[in-house]
Amino acid sequence: MSDLLGLHRPGTTPLHRAGAGTKLLGLLVAGVLVVLASNAWTALPLVVAAGAVLTWVSGGFGPLWRALRGVLLVVGLLAAWLAWSQGWERAVERASDVVTLVVLATVLTVTTPIDEMLDAITRGLAPLRRLGVSPEAVALAFSLMLRAVPATLELARETRDAARARGLESSPRARLVPLVLRSVARSRATGHALHARGVGDDQGEP
Repeated sequence: MSDLLGLHRPGTTPLHRAGAGTKLLGLLVAGVLVVLASNAWTALPLVVAAGAVLTWVSGGFGPLWRALRGVLLVVGLLAAWLAWSQGWERAVERASDVVTLVVLATVLTVTTPIDEMLDAITRGLAPLRRLGVSPEAVALAFSLMLRAVPATLELARETRDAARARGLESSPRARLVPLVLRSVARSRATGHALHARGVGDDQGEP
């Protein structure tokens, strides 16, 4: 199953060798800089730079294409609305920011095993335990988020193929309704599985 955020690929690049915590912090800083410092003239070069980094660490264009194909429609709609409401410069800036952030997130997941990321999140949030924050719960939520995005995209592709097989690919209802029902069913199944393992239970109860 293809993954919007990429799949870990072992390698020997400096980014592969860097610690998961360092890369998570770097992604946070880069995301803030992209959002705050970019403009219509620097946004596109940032997209190109992020794409070059992803191609370098993954050894090909496959992960870059997988990262982009899932968001192209959303980015296109966002750009069209912004161009209409705020002008083309704002549209280029914001749409490019979204693409850059998605590609940078893919760089992280391509160069970092998910277990290392979750361990880094747990360690980084450990000081908040005294405030009642559960680092393990936050790491679990992060893990579920990473898995939910590609799973939903996979359901969307399966629903589209099923509608096409019935000759209903042009019908929004034939594609949207099954997608919503299947997404809800998967979410409920995930919730039941977590509950069966005691995740989310109040540990303070006797």
